[in-house]
Parts: sequence; C-alpha cells; structure tokens
Amino acid sequence: MDRKQGGTPPTGFTREDAATDAQTRTVIAVEGLTAAYEDDIILDNISFRIGEGEIFLILGESGCGKSTLMKCMIGLHKPREGRIRVDGTDITDAYEEDVQKMRKGIGMLFQNSALLGSMTLLENVVLPLRRLGNLSDDLMNRIARMKLGMVNLSGYEHYYPSEVSGGMRNRAGLARAMALEPSILFLDEPIAGLDPVTAAEIDFLIHKINGRLGTTMVIITQNLESIFNLAHRCIMIDKAEKRIIAEGDPRELRDHSRDERVVSFFRRMPLQS
Repeated sequence: MDRKQGGTPPTGFTREDAATDAQTRTVIAVEGLTAAYEDDIILDNISFRIGEGEIFLILGESGCGKSTLMKCMIGLHKPREGRIRVDGTDITDAYEEDVQKMRKGIGMLFQNSALLGSMTLLENVVLPLRRLGNLSDDLMNRIARMKLGMVNLSGYEHYYPSEVSGGMRNRAGLARAMALEPSILFLDEPIAGLDPVTAAEIDFLIHKINGRLGTTMVIITQNLESIFNLAHRCIMIDKAEKRIIAEGDPRELRDHSRDERVVSFFRRMPLQS
C-alpha cells in the first residue's frame, strides 16, 4: 500500500498559491505548428505560448494529438510546419546537439512512470545524473535521495518498481524527472490509472514543486479535479478540426464557453445529436 509516508494528502491547495503573471517571460512558444505521421495530419496550424512558472494543461479527447504535441515540444517528433521555441532555443531545425542541450533544462514524466524494472528507485533517479558524466557516485546518490525525499519516498531507495504501488512508481518517476533541476517539466497523464486519494497526492506534489521552485509545467490530463486544482491556463484540442478550440482558465471555459464541445468536456455531458 502507498501509505507509509503519511496517508491522506493535505487538502485545500489552490491554483493561486503558485502565482502567474500575464507579463512573465515566455518560455515555450508554438507558432503555426502542423504535425503529421506520413500523410495523416494530426495537428493543423496551432499556436500558443507558455509563461515562466505556469502550470499549463493540454486537454482534449483521446486521439486528438496531445501526446504528439508534447513530443514536438521536447524534440522527439519533427513538425511538418511551424516553429517551436523552448527557453529561447528554436528546436524546429536545430542540430541534434542543440536539442540535447535544450533537453538538459527540461524533465519528462511519461505515462506509467517508465521506470526501468531492473533498477531500484534510487538507481532510476540516478540515471539522468550519470549522463552528465562529471559527478561522483556519492554525490549522485545524495542528489537522488534528496529528490526521492521531495516526493515522500525516503526509505524506499532500494525497492524495485515491481515492489511498490503505482502511485509510488509515479512519484519516483517525478523524482527522476526533477533530478537535473529542470526549469520546465513535461508530464504525460501523471495520475492515469490511480485511485482518487493517490491521484490527489500526485497533484499536491506537482503543486508544491511549482509553488516552491517556480517550475514551468506542461501537463496532459483528463482528470477534472486535477484540471481545476492545478491549471493556470489550458488549451483544448478538437480531434476533428485538429486545432485549438479553447484556451484560458478552465473554470472560465467551463462556466462561460459557448462551444458545446468545451462545455461537454468540462461538465462531462454527452453532445446533443
């Protein structure tokens, strides 16, 4: 059970605790992006900006291109058209060495944590530190222990992923994503498949990291509680139109949007035929 570290998470955290400012520096700019797999266009001419310190959510139905968009932003999928700038670096036509340099400033948590099963939680968190090539084993282990402590996993350093719960694996994945002190975190469905209490724990950790460190976060999620608890802003992508159909505060979109697709998503109501 994922309960050794204190049971039910704190409640009552709000999006306002991590301040955002419309005038803050843009750290990610997506301009006129079109993404495709061979002849199948997934995203068509979409643009948006993400400010420093924002928790920015990407929403939309399954298959609308959320994960493809995230892959484009971290340089794992080359867009057909458009530009992407991450922390000042235009990664669209950049050399691979420049993309690799950009990735050193970001952290990534993929679905289901993507931990290596043959390594302990500590070894998984150490893995990105080893790529730096200039840290002693003792220093890497101390950093990894600190990161595991940040996500309430002190005492579990020598457990393997198969020996802990799904929530603990996700927290360990979050610790690994934070290993290199990234200024930007990309999180793909960080609470998928988790029970409500464990999901709330993950949300609280995300909120705490953003509030304490000012980390910019780009998150894919379908969970309404997470959306309303965490998002400073969001975009919603429509699968049929392959473009952004809504952008802004999710509460404002839920309460004031006139697009029935947006209302249907936020209020969990089927579209009228």
